[in-house]
Amino acid sequence: MSPDVVISARGLSKSYRLFGHPGDRVKQFFSFGFRRYHREFSALRDVSFDIRRGETIGVIGRNGSGKSTLLQLICGILKPTTGSVAVDGRISALLELGAGFNPEFTGRENVYFQGALMGISRQQMDTRINDIADFAGIGEFMDQPVRVYSSGMFVRLAFSAMIHADADILVIDEALAVGDGAFQRKCFDKLADYLGEGRKTLLFVSHNLRQIERVCTRAIWLEEGGMVRQGASGETCTAYQNSMHQHMQQMQGVPLPLPNVADSGELEVKGIRLFADDYAEPVSEIEIHSAVRVVVDFNCLAPLVAAEIIVGFHTTDMVFVAAASTAVLTARPDFQPGEHRIECLFSDVTLLPGVYQIRLAFIDRHRRNMWVGHRLCNFRVAPAAGTNLMHIPMGLVDMPCKWLLPAAVTEES
Repeated sequence: MSPDVVISARGLSKSYRLFGHPGDRVKQFFSFGFRRYHREFSALRDVSFDIRRGETIGVIGRNGSGKSTLLQLICGILKPTTGSVAVDGRISALLELGAGFNPEFTGRENVYFQGALMGISRQQMDTRINDIADFAGIGEFMDQPVRVYSSGMFVRLAFSAMIHADADILVIDEALAVGDGAFQRKCFDKLADYLGEGRKTLLFVSHNLRQIERVCTRAIWLEEGGMVRQGASGETCTAYQNSMHQHMQQMQGVPLPLPNVADSGELEVKGIRLFADDYAEPVSEIEIHSAVRVVVDFNCLAPLVAAEIIVGFHTTDMVFVAAASTAVLTARPDFQPGEHRIECLFSDVTLLPGVYQIRLAFIDRHRRNMWVGHRLCNFRVAPAAGTNLMHIPMGLVDMPCKWLLPAAVTEES
């Protein structure tokens, strides 16, 4: 293994035996291999990669793709069925919620216990315990049993203990999604300081692709246990988004959009379609800063008076972006029983390139949800032809702006 490589995986695979009945385990034991009473399930298949010192690596993929299995193999929690993984350096890991902490120990006792497992002496931990407690911010619960902690309190303490272990390699598996927004920002600020010197390595699993693009230099994309792609985080996340878009398009063969938040039974949505400004054929891909019409066909089973109708956009990981509402109209529309069609024209779609979905809501004059659904219509926003992808800003929306720079700066440039 090269001196600057801290994690090296070669042909890494992990399989499990799945038994249909508990008694089949006994039968398998006494069969001496002549008969099979189980089936093999491959959680990870022939994965190979190198991670160098100072790199920040994101691992992406759908649920069940093998992400958590990969991290557990790297951390030594699991042993590979075939292949090998070599690690050079001390690992500090924040895996699934609850892993590694004894629920009967207090938070303070668990921190000392975790430190001992990592080879940190009690004297060394004594110098760090106050910083750990201050960063976690759980107050007197530091000396209470972990079993009384909320999930947010647990992740606060677990992250604080991990980041203060001064390990060479940090491994985080989606656990930060449990914390509140303020604590997440605090964690990412701390990670930025920790990784600033360029000698620490981060392995980060998240379904939030924007976090992966912002935090990680490279990404590994897993699908059904195998590696689909590895490379620059932006390019890999874009390829993954495009694949998800195609997959969701194939799944949207259901004729009726289904409400998944609220349904009073007084209204049926027959269809949601996107049209470009020419109104020719429904589209599933639009160009940034183009115009798009969202057309909704629905059937009222009862009168709908002074309705508020909301058409909004969110990312595939349910980050809400923007919405239009009939609440801004001088008079809200009334709908009698029967079939109706409404259109919402967005003259300038400022969503940045990526995959998005539509949310739709019908609310009556008493603020009662008549019909509310998310993830209803999948579409992709593409960059304009000839766009330099390196110049696309971070975030979700391309906000118009004007820079006012000093004349001296402009002349020098």
